[in-house]
Amino acid sequence: AQVYRILENAGFKNMRVAVFDTYFVKKNGMIRHFEIIVPEDQSYEKVIQYGLEYLKRGGQEDQPLTTKECLFWHVEAASEGLEKTIKENGHCIYEIEECN
Repeated sequence: AQVYRILENAGFKNMRVAVFDTYFVKKNGMIRHFEIIVPEDQSYEKVIQYGLEYLKRGGQEDQPLTTKECLFWHVEAASEGLEKTIKENGHCIYEIEECN
């Protein structure tokens, strides 16, 4: 109970996050798989914006990223570390794999 109170006082209250499963084809033809994780009430438009920013940072800014490539997967309680990242950045990108 004491640990929970400390976390609660620090602003960690088991934030609920939405996870968007995302795939896109890179310029070299490889398929990249990652998740975009945001607060549960985040708009789909903002999720796509975060994804496009991620593509741009990786030199893939001309690749399409729409609701076809970025699908809502589920909602879950965030870990303390994930919640901290989302509070600092508004979202979290979790890289899963680069597949063929």
